[in-house]
Amino acid sequence: MAHPAPAAVLELFKPITWFPPMWAFGCGLISSGVSLQNHWPVATTGILLAGPLVCATSQAANDWYDREVDAINEPNRPIPSGRIPGSWGFYIACVWTLVSLAVAYALGQWVFIAAAIGLALAWAYSAPPLRLKQNGWWGNTACAVSYEGLAWITGAAVMLGGALPPVPSLVLAGLYSAGAHGIMTLNDFKSVDGDRQMGINSLPVLLGTSGAARVACFAMALPQVVVVTLLLVWGRPIHAAIVGLLLAGQAILMARFLKAPTDKAIWYSGFGVPLYVLGMLASAFAVQVFAP
Repeated sequence: MAHPAPAAVLELFKPITWFPPMWAFGCGLISSGVSLQNHWPVATTGILLAGPLVCATSQAANDWYDREVDAINEPNRPIPSGRIPGSWGFYIACVWTLVSLAVAYALGQWVFIAAAIGLALAWAYSAPPLRLKQNGWWGNTACAVSYEGLAWITGAAVMLGGALPPVPSLVLAGLYSAGAHGIMTLNDFKSVDGDRQMGINSLPVLLGTSGAARVACFAMALPQVVVVTLLLVWGRPIHAAIVGLLLAGQAILMARFLKAPTDKAIWYSGFGVPLYVLGMLASAFAVQVFAP
């Protein structure tokens, strides 16, 4: 059997998708309140775990189980084009899962648990019989939890010697995971017609583009309102003001997105989502005060 070229494997892993979990991991690092000065090796290893390992595994598994669909819609992808021949796509996803688990185990108990849950969700998202991606509610939830919440928890746990992060950090990880559900929905607007033909019930298919846009905006905004409230309760007014201002900026952009969801979904991803993730960063700095 022919072997795939390294360039094809890298394309399969989709490096552009690694940024969200790596950013969330970085927010977790910051939320721990532990100085990076003497922790660069574990911090760097953890960032590699979040992006080039766990996220890359999810991309490889997804492309393997989407190979028939991609042969029709995107035949130039590595698997349908034959640049990753035979069952190599499946083998790569399996090996990268094991490598991810081994690295996570070396970083501590809670890092391993978070990574294992994330990998399980990645396979459940793409692989039968669950194939969560066929339903926008479940599939987007799986992605949001893996890319944001679990990555955040992993980052904090790495800096805390593998221990479970404090409750405020866990709460923020959960809230920003909930908001990321809306971000994942934005990605579905570009493929509404194809999803409908293939029987994939994304939210734009289930609710229509206008309904899905409203749900996405609500999903992104409500958790941030809760974050602002909690930061005020926790005595962090400056951080609350920063998140509130970033949310106000998102609200202005959301109004334009809601007028033309299909045309403006990518536009909003480019301009609105950065404000969301900057709020994550501000929140991470805010909860350092709760670090053990």
